[in-house]
Amino acid sequence: MRDMHMPAPTPDPGPIRVLLADDQDMVRTGFRFFLDAQPDITVVAEAVNGEQAVALARSLRPDVCLLDIRMPALDGLEATRLLAGPGVADPLRVVVVTTFDLDEYVYGALRGGACGFLLKDAGPTLLVEAVRAAARGDSLISPSVTVRLLSHLTAQDAAPRPPKETRPTEPLTDRELDVVRLVATGRTNQEIAAGLFVSLSTVKTHLGSVQLKLNARNRVEIAAWAWETGLVQES
Repeated sequence: MRDMHMPAPTPDPGPIRVLLADDQDMVRTGFRFFLDAQPDITVVAEAVNGEQAVALARSLRPDVCLLDIRMPALDGLEATRLLAGPGVADPLRVVVVTTFDLDEYVYGALRGGACGFLLKDAGPTLLVEAVRAAARGDSLISPSVTVRLLSHLTAQDAAPRPPKETRPTEPLTDRELDVVRLVATGRTNQEIAAGLFVSLSTVKTHLGSVQLKLNARNRVEIAAWAWETGLVQES
């Protein structure tokens, strides 16, 4: 007889379903190669322009859309706005991936509802991290873009910041502060581990503790706290 007190098994959510949109065949092929190699990610569709991306995304409802900016028919910023922008009833999760590190693109993507902004030369590791972050409702922005964006916001105070506690719930340790400084200057987890001579898992543990203490949703908010409190300063 089945034990009535045993919890029902948790259904397998399946792999993260990704839509790729880029007008360059080689870029799509490279992205698909790296993403499909992950056990928890699968590419379900490819689009060669913004119009096709919007149509496919609305039809297939992928978990994450990776959109280039400079595409024919409809650019990635407008496609982002149509899929994830203000007023969209059931927005999709969009990560903008581009060659062009321009402030107008960063602001346009984030205002349009993108939950991530990645440079194509960031490498496959960050590409995979960005997809996973978007799928769980988090965000990832290329480290170099994060540093410039946060330094501008700190200097100008021109854009609204995500609500968060300005003081940690308990003091950060010296090692946690070291990690925060490196996050705020654009280092990846691998670079932080190498710089502090610790393991990658140790870095992730410190970041998890910092997120709890700062009530931060992601590394972008951790970096923002560091800039706002003067823990790091623009050189």
